[in-house]
Amino acid sequence: MRFWVGGYTADAGGAASGIGVVHAGSPDSPLAGGDLAFTGVATPAASPSWIVAHPTLDILYAAQESAGTVGAFARTGPESFAPLGSAVTAGDAPCHLAVAPDGGSLVASCYGDGRVVSFPLDAAGRVGAARIASAAQDPYADAAMQGRLAELSALQGMTGFSGLGDLPILGSEAEAEAAFAAEEEGGHIARSSRAHQARFLPGGVIATTDLGLDLVRFWTLQNGELRETQSLALPRGSGPRHTVWHPSGHLYVVTELSLELFVVAADPSAPASERWSVVGGAPLAPAARSGEDFAAEIALARDAQHVVVGIRGSNTLASLRVRDGGRGVTPVALAESGVDWPRHHFIERDTVLVAGQLSNEIASLSLDERTGAVGRVRRRVEAPSPTRLLADHD
Repeated sequence: MRFWVGGYTADAGGAASGIGVVHAGSPDSPLAGGDLAFTGVATPAASPSWIVAHPTLDILYAAQESAGTVGAFARTGPESFAPLGSAVTAGDAPCHLAVAPDGGSLVASCYGDGRVVSFPLDAAGRVGAARIASAAQDPYADAAMQGRLAELSALQGMTGFSGLGDLPILGSEAEAEAAFAAEEEGGHIARSSRAHQARFLPGGVIATTDLGLDLVRFWTLQNGELRETQSLALPRGSGPRHTVWHPSGHLYVVTELSLELFVVAADPSAPASERWSVVGGAPLAPAARSGEDFAAEIALARDAQHVVVGIRGSNTLASLRVRDGGRGVTPVALAESGVDWPRHHFIERDTVLVAGQLSNEIASLSLDERTGAVGRVRRRVEAPSPTRLLADHD
């Protein structure tokens, strides 16, 4: 398989020079368990920390984090791309992009200023003018939310969540997300919006995470504008980072700071503003260390019966088993990732590929598809400051 690799360049203290190319086995093989080879740079780009492909066109979009822009790159050869028009401003530190299944729009999440931004895409895949969505509001600044907090606390008690309380938010993505950045204002911790991911769900719904304000927000696109339908609060200090959609109809949300996996589901009979709720969850692993470890990517195994989550700090991979028709998850194993700062990982059948941001390498590990347990490192290859692995399915 061929993978495009996002990474940090010198403007963010990284060693990459653009979007890289890695082969896992043969480029023509559907398997990723073979030899690893970093074959160079597909196109220069400024800290393309997250890259995503257009669903039908040979175009990659990059969140150019330090520049605050979104760049489009059209394919010019088997492993080469060139800029498609000029980069478009998104906001402060865009760290994630998602393209609509119909290829008509793109949503950027900005870690620095909390912006959620939509962009129209024309028929050629070019990025149009930014449309900034409504800003997130801190649910914990409103005393009326205390009843909801009590409900979530009760749920934590039932599911074994850690209930870590008031953890400060993380620093910038480019600074390795290891330093806490909370300041006192009038005796209270100042919390900032930190948008981190967007995901297009079935039925025209878009879910976004706000790591700083502990929110999962739900939207629809109306005439190119993002319209918020619900803002779901997770426990304070949990830090929702990334999500994955389970085929059972549940949204799995991994929390960077509290090291938990929340299961969120929709009640179609409820009003739009109250439709989504937390129905289950679990800690990622008993050995995970709050304040020292930080959850990263979440990915489903091929049969969707197991979930694997990266944990930076201890540099491990946590496996959880799916149960109760998707409503529940249970920790089953914790394995060494084989890299330093496992920022992102990709699962292909019995293989897990892990991007080690700080060790400048990509590792290939085995996956027991029966138990969900990650095994030892099979192979590794040097790759500069990798932050994202995107399979080339062409």
